[in-house]
Amino acid sequence: MDQSALSQIEDSFKSLSISEQLLLIERLVHQVHQGTLKQRTDLDNELALMAADPEIQDELERIEQEFSCAAADGLENI
Repeated sequence: MDQSALSQIEDSFKSLSISEQLLLIERLVHQVHQGTLKQRTDLDNELALMAADPEIQDELERIEQEFSCAAADGLENI
């Protein structure tokens, strides 16, 4: 969005009453929150698909075997 569009929105916002400004802010925050939840859900779904992928599981197993000698290094599992 270019600066002139933002300036127009800000000018329009200033012309609203305080109660209208608050209502608009609440609606915008709700919209941003919903978008964030959708992104989080999308990411969770992608991670679940990756975790179920046999190739990824095989690669994780190879990595675990490669670093198994470090398992006794005295570090605690978290």
